[in-house]
Amino acid sequence: MKELSVSDAAASATPKPGAELVQPTAELNPFLHDLGVEFLQMANGQASIALDLETRHMNSWMITHGGVLMTMLDVVMAMAGRSLHEDLKGVVTVEMKTSFLQPGGVAGGRIEARGKAFHQSTTMCFCEAEIWHGERLIAKAMGTFKYLRRLKSGENMKKLCGSD
Repeated sequence: MKELSVSDAAASATPKPGAELVQPTAELNPFLHDLGVEFLQMANGQASIALDLETRHMNSWMITHGGVLMTMLDVVMAMAGRSLHEDLKGVVTVEMKTSFLQPGGVAGGRIEARGKAFHQSTTMCFCEAEIWHGERLIAKAMGTFKYLRRLKSGENMKKLCGSD
């Protein structure tokens, strides 16, 4: 396995000049689109995303639902790992551990998730992420991701599991 230095990460994922980060659409990623996630940055083993909090993101105590926070942590770590490959290989989450440090914010606020890939092998990537609400650290996570070739995964799942 190879330890990543900042220079290794920069050399392996030089963004194309003028390339704009594609936002999640209903066709590209219906779940993230519906959630309202905004992609901010994805390059050189790092990524960041944001979410403007709405009532629909709250739990019964009217603070951000833990599932929303875990989704953001998972997505931003996957983006960080994918950014190390020019072809933006797909990844799947193998393992994820999350620590919730304080309440995640209320409707009307904005939270930001920041992820970083800190180690990779030819088939796996190890990442960490944090969620911030202003200057407050809300949650931290570490995750392991497996690189995959781009497949028609939706079509393959229908073959394996049938369709609804």
